[in-house]
Amino acid sequence: MGRLIFALDATASRNDTWDMACHLQGDMFKTVASVGGLSVQLVYYRDLSECRSSRWVTDTNELTRLMTRIQCRAGRTQIGKVLTHVQKETRLLKVSALVFVGDACEEDDDELIPAASELEQAGVPVFMFQEGNNRVAEHTFREIARVTRGAYCRFDQGSAKQLGELLKAVAAFAVGGIAALEASKDAVAIKLLGQMR
Repeated sequence: MGRLIFALDATASRNDTWDMACHLQGDMFKTVASVGGLSVQLVYYRDLSECRSSRWVTDTNELTRLMTRIQCRAGRTQIGKVLTHVQKETRLLKVSALVFVGDACEEDDDELIPAASELEQAGVPVFMFQEGNNRVAEHTFREIARVTRGAYCRFDQGSAKQLGELLKAVAAFAVGGIAALEASKDAVAIKLLGQMR
């Protein structure tokens, strides 16, 4: 069974697009649930130090319920905590991929990139989805994706459909690996494959 960690920045800057994120994630999970074989854990951070993870779930409704209960709050980014959490989880049982959705990075590359390198060594690609156009975040997100052999994509409110398709492709990867992306022959899957090689 594929294991996918879906991590979200739930700080106040994302409040306006939170409903969209919930909807896209729900669509992604429903699509892959029809294929079967995916277990998802939701991780989010907000405030100055709150970083939480759900239990692993395979039920679409349960995951949607978990996500819609989260409310954005002011705070700083905690991407390092997310990467460390994924390291711990994959030591217990292999994590197929990490999806991260956020709009900012207030942490130092000197801390984040070594943590990302550990995920690459464990075989966990990171798919970094950036909302908006913060240049500091873009640099760090691209580097995390590159180091882990994952992929990077920027989106905004106008590209919700594109993000939804990318998330579905990542979920397919989590279930069936590179072979699943190659077999789909979908333009979005080909875009992801291009970055992962």
